[in-house]
Amino acid sequence: MKEILRHADVRRLLFATALSMLGDSALWLGLGIWVKTLTGSNAAAGLVFFAFTLPSIFSPLSGFVVDRSPKRSVLRLANLATLVLVCMLFLVQDKHQVWLIYVVVLGQGAAYTFLGSASSALLRTLLPDEQLAAANGVRQTANELMRLLSPLAGAGLFSLVGPRAVIGFQLGAYLVAAFLLMRLRQAGPAVVGERTHWRAELSAGVRHVWVTTSLRQMVGSVGVVLLVVGFLETISFALVTQGLHRSAAFVGVVFMAQGLTAVPGGLTASTAVKRFGELRTAALGMALLAAGSAVCIVSQLVVVVLGIGLLGFGVPWLVVALFTGVQRWTPPALQGRVYSATDTLISTPQTISIALGAGLSTLVSYRVLLAVIGIVVGGCAAYLATRRRGPVPEVDLRPLPATQAAGH
Repeated sequence: MKEILRHADVRRLLFATALSMLGDSALWLGLGIWVKTLTGSNAAAGLVFFAFTLPSIFSPLSGFVVDRSPKRSVLRLANLATLVLVCMLFLVQDKHQVWLIYVVVLGQGAAYTFLGSASSALLRTLLPDEQLAAANGVRQTANELMRLLSPLAGAGLFSLVGPRAVIGFQLGAYLVAAFLLMRLRQAGPAVVGERTHWRAELSAGVRHVWVTTSLRQMVGSVGVVLLVVGFLETISFALVTQGLHRSAAFVGVVFMAQGLTAVPGGLTASTAVKRFGELRTAALGMALLAAGSAVCIVSQLVVVVLGIGLLGFGVPWLVVALFTGVQRWTPPALQGRVYSATDTLISTPQTISIALGAGLSTLVSYRVLLAVIGIVVGGCAAYLATRRRGPVPEVDLRPLPATQAAGH
């Protein structure tokens, strides 16, 4: 970690993204509470989170822009655009301006697709392959720390001072992040290659994931995992209220264990990647997720906290292994699009899973869903553990023949 943080641009980039994560997380929570307060509607409050995730469907476009632009410029513009959008929240006075909140959150979600892709691509430019896992581990650790702090900054500030304090906190976080991004020395060059038909340009990331055996196996397995792990978002209250016989508010206390164990998980993830490789580290992370889900079936507080702790430790291993593989197994010309494609391919199953879990939780016991998670994730872990890293093929980005292009 020390070696990574000695690199000035890497240090600035990691701190900037961590501050952005803290500000974003605090604001999402605060805005959800604000909409609930203004409208009295749970559905309206839930739309805040939906509005943030909606722009992810345009991730292939943001990935294309990142690949064709200096990464530093994309980061700066996305950060500054978010600053301007957040200032619009000061115009909200009552429920008649709630639409402004949705506009801001939509813009934030769109900016996030650029920030994630550009920061990953710039890291790939700044560091050699052997240091990417360590940098991703630091980034994941920082993200987990921010998630621990964000409820205090979001819900805490809203309760004590009001919504404008949360907005001010977000602006402060983004201003410091903007200062750090302005001090980046290396731009992360735009890759200029042969121009192809626009459909081929936009689909190049997905095609690379498909034709690269290791990426296909990794992303496919993670997608299946998230297709069931999203159940945890909807059954957590049943786990606490029915299994532990505690109030719904106790969910926050129990799941603090996830954040606390996620920090050492992030700190050790790069060592695991170095020792076991990306595929097996991801498999080990999945195994921890499977074990944690199975342990949570036992309705005892200490056992449930242990299970949630295993989940927290395993997630950073899985995330760091996945995105380190994306960076290492992708040529420079495709970094933005492959990151965006991967993000879309894994976030879509997770969104489906959350909705599916909400429906299934009314039909079957939460213990059944926990068992399903354990079995499916354990199976994916076993599959991925037996895979071997394959070659990284060249993606054919040559221009389409005139007749074929015309057919499109």
